[in-house]
Amino acid sequence: MAKEKSFSESYKNAGVDITAGYKAVDLMKQHIARTMTSGVCSDVGGFGGLFELDMTGLTRPILVSGTDGVGTKLKIAFLMDKHDTVGIDCVAMCVNDVICCGAKPLFFLDYIACGKNVPERIADIVKGVAEGCVQSGSALIGGETAEMPGFYPVDEYDLAGFSVGVVDRSKVLDNSAMKQGDVIIALPSSGVHSNGFSLVRKIFDVEKKDIKVPCAELSGKSVGETLLTPTKIYVKPMLSLFETVTVKGVSHITGGGFYENIPRSFKKGFSAKVEKSAVKILPIFDVLQKTGNVPERDMFNTFNMGVGMVAVVSKEEADKALACLKANGVDAYIVGEVVEGDEGIILA
Repeated sequence: MAKEKSFSESYKNAGVDITAGYKAVDLMKQHIARTMTSGVCSDVGGFGGLFELDMTGLTRPILVSGTDGVGTKLKIAFLMDKHDTVGIDCVAMCVNDVICCGAKPLFFLDYIACGKNVPERIADIVKGVAEGCVQSGSALIGGETAEMPGFYPVDEYDLAGFSVGVVDRSKVLDNSAMKQGDVIIALPSSGVHSNGFSLVRKIFDVEKKDIKVPCAELSGKSVGETLLTPTKIYVKPMLSLFETVTVKGVSHITGGGFYENIPRSFKKGFSAKVEKSAVKILPIFDVLQKTGNVPERDMFNTFNMGVGMVAVVSKEEADKALACLKANGVDAYIVGEVVEGDEGIILA
């Protein structure tokens, strides 16, 4: 094979070992294989990932794309020396956005930039990416690993990616029917997900304090272990919900928390009235608020507070929606209602 003849001593002396890249690809192939779907038309190693669109049931297909990274949550992965879950975060941040339009994710590509290509570590990262793809029904059809000595520290990396999905034009989520009295359903998060970590790292002073020590307030888990809990992927439950009831709006609760994200899916002239007492706040957020002495307003404007996604449905279909989500493994609950006004969000 051509790659067996590919080697540059000069490039290696400059800090880039292309043979390490080949080894990383070999190690990750078993993980990529788990994500293959019927639309994949290419193997790993080509210059582009090919995907054949299945037009069954589509009259006017709309492609929907989303891109994101993991952010400074990666610093926690470095400190914990655990790299097999941040890939799930990377996929989740993209596909959870795509699903807000009503689209089904089709395929995913990742980008890893590192100071030194350690094949086993790269394979661990891709293992997580592959798991995220499996959870979302996406095919991992390509990616890039860039070894960049002098730009990144040898033991650090960055991770980003993007997702492409499809939805028929007639099924693109439309908030035009949203009205006062519609209910807001909360889909629980798995933890902090992948947002607000600049504040998280400041509060816990992660560079100086040991985040591996068990914490009683976190049921004996360490702060580091808790923070690395992967972002929950909502694709399959939401696709089922779309087939069961009329969904009038979906918001992925990311950076900016409740205040920024919930109003993004609302019809002009309407606001979200959220009952604070109804929000099932996870212990990690109580620890964060107490440790950092963070005002409640800032907590709800930075973190998901235990709610990773919200969906708006009519009051008449609320029970059916909750039953559908529960059948798909999501312990969803009503957290508020739609009201008239331009406040955006009212936390009562």
